[in-house]
Amino acid sequence: MIGNVSLSDDGGINYSSDHNSLLENGSSHSSPNEVPEIEACLYYFGLRGPRHRGPKLIFRTSKDVFPAPSGPEQHPRHMRLLPVYDHHILSKGDLWPTIRSQVVRLLDRRNIQLSSVDLVRFSWVKHDEENEDDEDDEEDEDDGDDQENEDDEDDQENENDEDDGTDEYDPDIGFLPSRTVVTTPVTIWVGVLPDTLTGEVAFKSSNDILDLLKEHGISDVDVAYRESVAKGSSGPELFAPVWDFDPLKAVIDPVTTSLSLPIAGFETLYSQGKLGFYFKVGRDLYAVTARHVLFPENEGNNAYSYVAGPKKEVVLMGSKDFNDFLASIQDHIDIMNHTVGILERRATTLTARAEGDGPTAKQAAKELEVTRRQLPKTREAIEALKNFFVKMKTEWTSPKDWIIGHVVWAPPVSVHAAPHSYTVDVCVIELDKKKFLKNFRGNVLDLGPEIGPGKFISLMYPPVDSPSDFDYPVDRLLKLRGILSAEEICTPNNKDHKGDPMRYVIKRGLTTLTTIGCLNGFESYVRRYFALGSRDSVETAVYPYDTISGPFSRGGDSGSIIVDALGKFVALLTCGTGPTDSSEITFGTPMHWLWDIIKTQFPVPTSISMPTTTSFGSFLSPSSFFRTYNERP
Repeated sequence: MIGNVSLSDDGGINYSSDHNSLLENGSSHSSPNEVPEIEACLYYFGLRGPRHRGPKLIFRTSKDVFPAPSGPEQHPRHMRLLPVYDHHILSKGDLWPTIRSQVVRLLDRRNIQLSSVDLVRFSWVKHDEENEDDEDDEEDEDDGDDQENEDDEDDQENENDEDDGTDEYDPDIGFLPSRTVVTTPVTIWVGVLPDTLTGEVAFKSSNDILDLLKEHGISDVDVAYRESVAKGSSGPELFAPVWDFDPLKAVIDPVTTSLSLPIAGFETLYSQGKLGFYFKVGRDLYAVTARHVLFPENEGNNAYSYVAGPKKEVVLMGSKDFNDFLASIQDHIDIMNHTVGILERRATTLTARAEGDGPTAKQAAKELEVTRRQLPKTREAIEALKNFFVKMKTEWTSPKDWIIGHVVWAPPVSVHAAPHSYTVDVCVIELDKKKFLKNFRGNVLDLGPEIGPGKFISLMYPPVDSPSDFDYPVDRLLKLRGILSAEEICTPNNKDHKGDPMRYVIKRGLTTLTTIGCLNGFESYVRRYFALGSRDSVETAVYPYDTISGPFSRGGDSGSIIVDALGKFVALLTCGTGPTDSSEITFGTPMHWLWDIIKTQFPVPTSISMPTTTSFGSFLSPSSFFRTYNERP
């Protein structure tokens, strides 16, 4: 309980009627550099989804005034995390990697237990009354150094004053008849382990970082600290992907050959993740995932290469996934049975109206015709689901029936030597071709039924006048080809709904299914803690789409492939910062580097086109794959 705000374990928030208690409790703090409790808990409200609090704020150098909720009828403002693609100084050469490393050393010097160092921006909607309050606050502020005041006026809260004069609706706030969108300056956002850093130490550390920035002529970058933990987001033939009109479309995805398949180790069914992508060498078919999905920490971190003897087998879905999968089929059958009952009662009512002489008889006859068409289709769908349920129960009776291959190569989880310092968290699986060949479609990402085609396109290209290179596939299967280069990662190719530069990416995970996120142009520094120490790495970062869509990934999504609008491979998802059920930032190993690491162990025959950073060619395209196997003697 914080004041009159009750915060649930999952970050949800509820208000009581005593708002005076909230304000009184939220205003007390022990020192000038300790953030008030209510601000610490609600400053980043919305970063992990609507009506969910974000990470706890410890200290910030930004000058914006936090508007505490005035009562139970007022929601906290919703903050959005934005990517950064350009800065007039940090974008030059390799300056950001240099400064990022120096920031880490400064943090270590003060024994700060960091989890990540990210380059971000924030935005929120400001009400007119808040604008007036801020003007009054600015008049009361200390004059300080003249030059610093000039810098603050230019660089603090780049308020886009985009008061477009139209009413805008936010599902959590309501109608906003007049509003200003505030976008902050670029911020070095430091994540630290919970309950390890005070505001006083963070204040001193922020001065260290600001002094470092001044040495490079940078005075328009803020520093902020938040609590955050970097965590891993850990039989019969498979089916072909189905179209939207198929009655099995809502349940069959986990057992089709499209990406990303849910997997687990045969001996570790409790640890689940995703199959990232396929590749082949000669006539052998392989798949890639993150090592930690199949090698729990208690198994050690030794190099693994299969030569002979017992195999480390991989299954499609762990125990929990399979039980949830069966339950989802049964749930859909129950829902459709209820639908049949409603349609039958509706048909009875409409028949009586259509046969009468009332003014609605003609309309009732039309609706009756539609209802009678729906009934047999719904009954057919129920039968299809029942048959599918029986097939899964009889042909997938034990984990041995779920085996789809075995691990052939898994180097120790480590960090590559400078200058890249990327995470090597990769595992290659040789697949059982008999379970894939009949319905194989190659590297295609099923966009899933959760987001309709029209909505998907509007999310990928919010401005109506924005050029679109995303073509929603009619069968929902996005063909993957090419690898996004390091230069392309740093370069936006789109705009968000405010007109700011953006590059959107897509992934389909085990836990969050299909999500769209914002690829950041600057890489992050990540530190993960383990029983015997910690591991530092540099990662590609993806931010949530907005404050409404929820996180880009959660625990269990590890191993998923992240791709762009054209189907180019971007990164292999490895971890994220935040609680297990929600990540404010998702991290991955960039494919433009990881693919070269894989190729050192799996030479590619010259007759087969394999991916490069500029062309994915016929990389495991259905035609090249089936041609290879059809030509066998």
